[in-house]
Amino acid sequence: MPQMSPIWWTTLFLYFIILLFMSNTINYFIYYPSMKKKYFKLNMTSINWKW
Repeated sequence: MPQMSPIWWTTLFLYFIILLFMSNTINYFIYYPSMKKKYFKLNMTSINWKW
């Protein structure tokens, strides 16, 4: 098994952080507005149901 260089480790670490950050932002931009919409719809339906 070849010895891994520190440069390789740092590159991997940076890549992982970037990937994590990207996935978080993508989730925030896609999932959060849909959640808001769903919640709003749910709220509206419950109000309609009450009336």
